[in-house]
Amino acid sequence: MKIGIVGYQGSGKSTLFQWLTGVAPDPAKSHETQSAMAPVPDARFEPLCKIYNPKKTTYAALEIVDTPGLSRSHEGSAQKLAMIREASCLIVVVAAHGGADAAADLSNFDDDLLIADLDILSGRVERLKEQVKKPRPNREELQKELEALEPLVPILEQGTQLRDVELTKEQHKATRAFKLFSEKPRLVVFNISDDESPESYLAKVPEGMQSIAVSLSLQVELAQLDDDERQAFCEEMGVAPFDQGMVVRKIMDTSGQMVFFTAGEKEVRTWMIRCGGTAVEAAGNIHTDLAKGFIRAEVMTCDDLIRLGSEREIKANNLMRQEHKEYVIKDGDILLIRHN
Repeated sequence: MKIGIVGYQGSGKSTLFQWLTGVAPDPAKSHETQSAMAPVPDARFEPLCKIYNPKKTTYAALEIVDTPGLSRSHEGSAQKLAMIREASCLIVVVAAHGGADAAADLSNFDDDLLIADLDILSGRVERLKEQVKKPRPNREELQKELEALEPLVPILEQGTQLRDVELTKEQHKATRAFKLFSEKPRLVVFNISDDESPESYLAKVPEGMQSIAVSLSLQVELAQLDDDERQAFCEEMGVAPFDQGMVVRKIMDTSGQMVFFTAGEKEVRTWMIRCGGTAVEAAGNIHTDLAKGFIRAEVMTCDDLIRLGSEREIKANNLMRQEHKEYVIKDGDILLIRHN
């Protein structure tokens, strides 16, 4: 899953990209996308490593994509919007410093994305209306698509995001190919000034909005210092490092992902899976052959293993379960896939 960092030019998108991934933005890619991985921290990882003392450790990582900033004048927007559509989840960065009107900026940006969706859907509906008038082999299929899409046009015209509407199965199927912005989950990052506290700013944010407030330039500066320099800087300036791991976990929640583990003497590793994913999906995330030859999954939880200290104690307490391929994975499950 690609996590797209989006926003207007000058919002701080590329600064967020650098903070999350540790990769400096490439000026040569200012008009295209740049991607890098952001490790997903997990407090359970180190205790597991103490139990297994593995030869190798591997964290799961999010693919973060810095997309070209949109122009407020809409110059060159079509090509940039096409790049943004490839992301499955949007992190919208909004400038909230130096006198910027963050609320207006966010509203305008949402409108730009919504209008782009409306253009696509209304155009498709008009073409379908013409096509179903003529006899053709797939006329019934086209009619069903029209019936699914046509009610969505007035919803967008009213300024309502499709992520806030309960769509039918047929509507989800009909919109899937368009990769509509208003269907994508999103997290808003307000890029505040160094002297403003995140808590005081978030108190102004509308209730229910998935958002965080942080001074991105300050956090990038702090991340580049060693521990002693960072501590001295924070004491002198009266500031504190922002919990980068919290931001990554917030992105995980927003994008509907969680982690499961594989653990042994060779390697302790976290893996990503969508919330609601099954054991056979988890097996496929590890390796496609595991999914094809899936027999069962041996499952225990991180919390149980850390509490008891060993697999022997897990088995002695009957906490190792045998699960079938449709078992729904829970955050923190440790899996051993048995396969042909």
